[in-house]
Amino acid sequence: MKLNNDSGIKNIIKILKNNGIGVLPTDTIYGLVGSVLSKKAVEKIYKLRRRNLKKPMIILIGSIKDLKIFKIKLKRPTQKILQKIWPGKISVILPCPKKEFSYLHRGKKSLAFRLPKKQSLIKLLEKTGPLVAPSANPENEKPAQTISQVKKYFGDEIDFYLNNGKLNSKPSTLIALKNGRIFIKRKGAKNLTSLLKKLDKK
Repeated sequence: MKLNNDSGIKNIIKILKNNGIGVLPTDTIYGLVGSVLSKKAVEKIYKLRRRNLKKPMIILIGSIKDLKIFKIKLKRPTQKILQKIWPGKISVILPCPKKEFSYLHRGKKSLAFRLPKKQSLIKLLEKTGPLVAPSANPENEKPAQTISQVKKYFGDEIDFYLNNGKLNSKPSTLIALKNGRIFIKRKGAKNLTSLLKKLDKK
């Protein structure tokens, strides 16, 4: 089943809204997803991936307006940069100091967000709300390129699998912003060289 196929999508939305977790194709690689508003789903993903409990997970949003859910207020320089790089395969670390989201930021008081360009994914996010979406593999293992590889990792511990064939993309590029400047934390699917040159000239 593909993400743009209506059959079964309603059931996936229901699962995600009821503390469930699943695997689906993101705009880059397969992601292990759960609702950001479900502490139960978030902790389930940490346990299943054997992820370092001090490391926050990347969050997919369906609109820049979703940042308001996390009480994030964007400064003008940050807004301008986000408008240039989103939607796209770039995850951006933004301040999120609120204690109510400590189960997400794990004491780091910041979270990484991505607004994907893939329209079928955007439509899903509009119905589910933001989703935590780390790569679909245990920590320190290779990201799965196919659903069969994901199933070898997680088996029947997952509530649903959404197959879209083999995905060869790199993970997203991860950046931080400070004083209107971009700092690359992880090189990935999006090359920022040309954008950085443009920003440096300003």
